[in-house]
Amino acid sequence: MLREIISNEWYTILIVFSLCILAVARYVYTLRFSDFLWLVGNSKYLKIYARDQKFIDQFDSLLYANFVIAASIFGFINYNTFISPITFDLTLFIKVFTGLGSVILIKILIERLLGSLFEIDALIDAYIFQKTNYKNYIGLMLLPINIILIYAVPPTEIILYIILSLLFTINLIGFIGSVKTNQKTILGNLFYFILYLCALEIAPYILLYKLFIT
Repeated sequence: MLREIISNEWYTILIVFSLCILAVARYVYTLRFSDFLWLVGNSKYLKIYARDQKFIDQFDSLLYANFVIAASIFGFINYNTFISPITFDLTLFIKVFTGLGSVILIKILIERLLGSLFEIDALIDAYIFQKTNYKNYIGLMLLPINIILIYAVPPTEIILYIILSLLFTINLIGFIGSVKTNQKTILGNLFYFILYLCALEIAPYILLYKLFIT
């Protein structure tokens, strides 16, 4: 029996809100949005816009808001399919949304602090810019995926595994790109790089998973 996602009303409101966010981003930053669509497999966007990055970038902030909403919805879909069907709960959604958004922002602030402490601000800023944009790109992809899974194709474990593999591949492409760009620095500090991966790239998402299932 196919599992049904309950309370599509709230999903609809959230999806419309995400669409409005993307519409604003596209209208205000038309050229940049067009370049962003070709992010994967093309370093043009990163090379052009990395030079103009700010501590708080409005374009990135809009796409980041969409990412957190889309990722939270996708998390609910996965929970319904892999663990147990649940009725949509706005309080729980806000908890997941806030937890995900806060963890990623705190990670970025810690990374910037470490960059300042070790006087590698330029390196860290470039890495954060690349990583953030690949996350935002995943958020862009998750929007139509969520729409299809909620309104057209009932999610199954196989479908979700395929989607998760695709999203992981995109994230991996961004990670490999960052490693290639900073290869010499990483090889010279391999121990610290591995320590960084465990502390700031793996541990926060384990904490998020624990938060979501409890």
